[in-house]
Amino acid sequence: MKMPGQLSLAMRNLLRHRARTAATLAAISIGVASLILAGGFIKDVFVQLAEATIHSQTGHIQIAREGFWAMRARSPETHMIEKPDELKASLARRPGVEQVVTRINFSGMLNNGKRDLGVMGDGIEPDGEAKIGSFLRYIEGRPLTDKDIDGVVVGQGVARTLDLKIGDRVTLIINLAQGAVNTLDFQLIGVFQSFSKEFDARAIRIPLTATRELLDTQAAHLLVMSLANTDDTDRIANAVREQIAEHGFQASTWRELSDFYEKTVQLYDAQFGVLRLIIFLMVLLSVANSINMTLFERTREFGTLLALGDNPRRVFRLIMTESALLGFFGALLGMMLGCSSALGISAIGIEMPPPPNSNLGYIGLIRLDPVTVFTSGAVGFFAAFIASVFPAHRAANLEIVEALRHGV
Repeated sequence: MKMPGQLSLAMRNLLRHRARTAATLAAISIGVASLILAGGFIKDVFVQLAEATIHSQTGHIQIAREGFWAMRARSPETHMIEKPDELKASLARRPGVEQVVTRINFSGMLNNGKRDLGVMGDGIEPDGEAKIGSFLRYIEGRPLTDKDIDGVVVGQGVARTLDLKIGDRVTLIINLAQGAVNTLDFQLIGVFQSFSKEFDARAIRIPLTATRELLDTQAAHLLVMSLANTDDTDRIANAVREQIAEHGFQASTWRELSDFYEKTVQLYDAQFGVLRLIIFLMVLLSVANSINMTLFERTREFGTLLALGDNPRRVFRLIMTESALLGFFGALLGMMLGCSSALGISAIGIEMPPPPNSNLGYIGLIRLDPVTVFTSGAVGFFAAFIASVFPAHRAANLEIVEALRHGV
């Protein structure tokens, strides 16, 4: 299959200058591969942070009375879901929803017989929370089950502050809205670590039945939805909002509930944008240098073309065609190199230390995202193309006599 004349000539020119062509291809492909690896690593950070947030604290979607999140610190008892079981059953029937669990939030004092600690707690359905809390790591003891009527699990920070061991008895003291004080004794059965040190420093969990006894209520603050696929969160949340809006409820997604995640994403997006710009400039300068050297060596060749009557525009198009081919093949090689390197690194894993304000390290991966791969290839291609515009314009407008005398 014959190529068009100018394309064929451009390809022969690239093959004729093998060393320069190889150097330029290497610069483009390494730049593209670097972008793919950096983008895949950042993507993995986002995914792992999101899953840690969802499966240790928020779930995918939370349902509450309108105004609950604004007033939860002052008067959460005024924004309760009075008949949570009916709404819970309705939400659980939606396609894509794995389960819906009930939570009651509370704050109080935890006493170990020697000193008190202010805590923020959740009354939970233990068996139902097992999947939502899959990122909680129990460093001592075990999670709550529905059989643990008087059991309590606490964050690592709480256990350290109160010097608690598995089997210790503690007293939880809660002030009711009416002014009364309720207390219940619990036995410590587990100490957990989550992704957040702040959460672990104040968090405790007790069975929902015990929470209702303490607060003297059958209502709930939250219904927490767990989905089969995190990518469906926004779609299902919008559908749920349409269903519950007229009943005075509101739905919030895990993104809206996690300020730390949103700020982390903004930070990494800005950093990756700067990294992308730096790599683009490195490829641009490398390609520009290689093409300038190649065109300098070929000055007499371009002078001969012009002397034989070739139009300067044709010379310009020839050089740009060569650069486009270099950009295309360099981007293709870079995409192949980046993807193969990503698969190799992910097979081994990258052992990462705990991020700031976190307890847990994790195994980093390089996630291959089609958008990142093709965007990186496009950056390499356009860097090569743009780097050639000025040298090609200069070569097409050479003085014929000076060009023919070049190197003599």
